[in-house]
Amino acid sequence: MTRILVAECRQEVCSFNPVASRYEDFAVRWGSAISDYNSSAREEVGGALGVFSADGGCNPVPTYSATSITSGGTLAGPDFRRIAGEFLGGLREALPADGAYFALHGAMSAEGEDDPEGYLLSKAREILGEKVPIVVSLDLHGVLTRRMLRHSDAVVAYHTYPHVDFYETGARAARLLLGILGGHVRPVAARVKIPALVRGDELITATGLFGHVIGSAQRFEASAGGLSAGVTIGNPFTDVSALRSNSLAVSNGDPQLAAKSAVDLAHQIWAGRKAMQASLTPLKKAVRLAAQTRGCAVLMDAADATSSGASGDGNAILREAIRSGFPESVLAPIVAPGAVSDAFGAGVGTTVRTAVGGELDPVRFRPLPVKARVKLLSDGDFRSESFGCLWSAGPTAVLEIGRHVLVATSRPVSLFDRSLFLAHGQDPKRFDLVVVKSPHCEPHMYSDWCARLIQVDGPGATSANLASLPYSRCSRPVFPLDQIVTFEPQVEMFGRGG
Repeated sequence: MTRILVAECRQEVCSFNPVASRYEDFAVRWGSAISDYNSSAREEVGGALGVFSADGGCNPVPTYSATSITSGGTLAGPDFRRIAGEFLGGLREALPADGAYFALHGAMSAEGEDDPEGYLLSKAREILGEKVPIVVSLDLHGVLTRRMLRHSDAVVAYHTYPHVDFYETGARAARLLLGILGGHVRPVAARVKIPALVRGDELITATGLFGHVIGSAQRFEASAGGLSAGVTIGNPFTDVSALRSNSLAVSNGDPQLAAKSAVDLAHQIWAGRKAMQASLTPLKKAVRLAAQTRGCAVLMDAADATSSGASGDGNAILREAIRSGFPESVLAPIVAPGAVSDAFGAGVGTTVRTAVGGELDPVRFRPLPVKARVKLLSDGDFRSESFGCLWSAGPTAVLEIGRHVLVATSRPVSLFDRSLFLAHGQDPKRFDLVVVKSPHCEPHMYSDWCARLIQVDGPGATSANLASLPYSRCSRPVFPLDQIVTFEPQVEMFGRGG
């Protein structure tokens, strides 16, 4: 039986979030618990295990999994060292191995280590040796580094945004690894660095320009000599030296074929870089437009998107709605542990004087004093609308400020769908203004039915107005942060299979 080790470490960080991520912000699983979880979760490891299990000569051995509960600030150094130690220790204990599949993210960053995934791969290579093939899956927001490419045999990246191909990506990676182990695949990779950071609706693969680029990558993968292709656009909020976009193509032993595809993908991204920027509406105008809208206006607050790593305690839209006297109903999420504590102390049905916002990111937000009725209290555990897995926002309170309703949580939780609202009895369709702290959602969740959807240019650690963020580490010049940026594709080749 071919023995394949399976391990996972996934987190996307925002360098501009002042709150460091900790070990406690990860769901950690070992051994059979990984298989049990992935028997129903439609994630990368589940896709890979499905392929391995269907192969009669394969023995997949899950070792270790650490996945962040939601994105957050830079991972604290001691906490990364603990996770890295457990990840690598799990590999040592599971030896021997014929191959390895790792589900990573690519936009992790830790205190003292800008490239955690590259570190894990380099140390895993020392443990497994040079002859054991390693195939890696990455988020397309990954910051692809030379160290990652040097110490892996092949990289497979997501193709969709919003991400709906977790499971499929794991399956693609597993099939590639089995091809290497079967002796009929010799991967050679070409990478082109693209000095551009992209954002906005044109990245939606189902409808936007980026989808055409991914279509080219998929056609390469389906071709006779293609194994893997894609574009990692980087996470623009992970401020590290390697931050940029990258095109990647992996061929079966044909360097020229891989290089040609990588260059073609890079040219497409560069040509579309200006279109791939967010179209934003100033905050005051956005609230004014919402007041003029008949029906529900959805205000997308990407600047405080917890799934992108923001703190989630931004109150700018709520503050402006109150200041401007917005007359209709408002529904908004907010991370407000102090207000939640006050609500639990007072009890359901009571009125409390408290403050919301500005607890985690006091530089960008000021606490907003409110008088609110406590409508509901919960433990904050609920099922994801998108994936069916359990999410935990910590103790949670539904607060009514006149016609404005806040779902206040004790900790950040992903807000790219309606899960938090629906789990706490709040149907967005019943409100006139809904704040969605995400850059994008699946269309049926909001845009297919709302009267108006507005991308707001507000304050926050994950603002799509990239020039507003305090970059200090990413390589310059890079579009759109710099006015003069030139691009001439330079191909880097990587290959461990000959």
